[in-house]
Amino acid sequence: MQNEIDIVRRERKHTRRSIFFLFLFSFLSLSLSLIYNINNIGDKDFYTYLAILVVIILSTMLVGKITKADNILLMIVNMLFSIGVAMIYRLDPGYGMRQLQFYLVGIVLFFLTFFILKVFRFWDKIGLFYVIVSIGLFLATLVFGTYIGGAKNWIVIGNRITIQPSEFIKVPLAFFIAYFYANYNKISSKPFGRYYMNFMIYVFIGFLFLQKDLGTALIFFGTMILAQFVYEKDRFLIALNIIAMIVGSILAYFMFGHVRIRVATWLDPWSDMDVTGYQITQALFATASGGLFGTGIGLGSPDKIPVAESDFIFSAIAEEMGIFMGIAVVLLYMILVYRAFKISLTQQDKFFSIVAFCIGVLFGLQTFIILGGVLKIIPLTGVTLPFISQGGSSMISGFILLGCLQYCATEIKYGDEIDE
Repeated sequence: MQNEIDIVRRERKHTRRSIFFLFLFSFLSLSLSLIYNINNIGDKDFYTYLAILVVIILSTMLVGKITKADNILLMIVNMLFSIGVAMIYRLDPGYGMRQLQFYLVGIVLFFLTFFILKVFRFWDKIGLFYVIVSIGLFLATLVFGTYIGGAKNWIVIGNRITIQPSEFIKVPLAFFIAYFYANYNKISSKPFGRYYMNFMIYVFIGFLFLQKDLGTALIFFGTMILAQFVYEKDRFLIALNIIAMIVGSILAYFMFGHVRIRVATWLDPWSDMDVTGYQITQALFATASGGLFGTGIGLGSPDKIPVAESDFIFSAIAEEMGIFMGIAVVLLYMILVYRAFKISLTQQDKFFSIVAFCIGVLFGLQTFIILGGVLKIIPLTGVTLPFISQGGSSMISGFILLGCLQYCATEIKYGDEIDE
């Protein structure tokens, strides 16, 4: 018993050391970005930068106070954010300023989500609520949405505020899957109850097809199938869903012209480098030209890549910060997904165990899909790189999911007896 206690204490010591270095890296990234842009920013931007540095310090301390669980989650995200905002500010100071503001909103919602989950305890009993919220957001997008980049997945308010509802639907999606499998015996005893989750998620994907938001549809489909792979006993149903995903992809190819263009660009971008293949070829050139250590912030040409601050920010990072930084970004996402799966395996409450698993899958799939598209492994779908790409909806929804994951980790009681 004493040996086990010593092992846990050593692990905690290593964890605290890792948290310190993660915090130091985040602090230095933002500080270097501030120093680089010091001649290009106004007083408002300067004080916002300082405020973010203070928020990173205080949020790290606060997470350590409210939970003895997985404190490293927020630090991983802070590292990803620091890398992203440094590059976004280099590309466009206006976008960089907005990204700093989105972070402030996101960190507030992170703690707010944590405390809401902690106060209320009925989350495994309101499956219909998750469906209603999701469908309501889908209908709002269809009625008030605007086409941007070939997909009708944005609601524009005024001239400055744009909201992507599908990003926020990821939260009720994770909770709905958890509700279904946490109450599987009860739901499956009803007529066609075992197909309830399948049917509702197909409705969600149908809405996404109407919006032509196929990247998010792929994330939803993949999350459902991976959840079924872990929790579903009927393997034939999983096989049918995989076949349906393949058929849906083929239908999307013939139904939507922009999908055919993206597939053709993926297969041979060099045949039309000046038009359809321009974006991906410039991204590949940028990734290759950075070498191992990069050209240095401000010394490359990532501004030649269209939408570099959003869809292709990984290429900009690889060019000016190097392949090593690109590998570090991938490893940070792997650690984040690993921690989510570890929380899922350790969590004794089945509902929150499944929530943690689904959140890990959502982060992992989204990262793989966008990195795969940027590196020409798969056709580009236009989703964002979590916590790095410019965008308020992605940043805020990501912090809400992170708050849910932090709560799932906090409720694990393992190891508490050591502090007693």
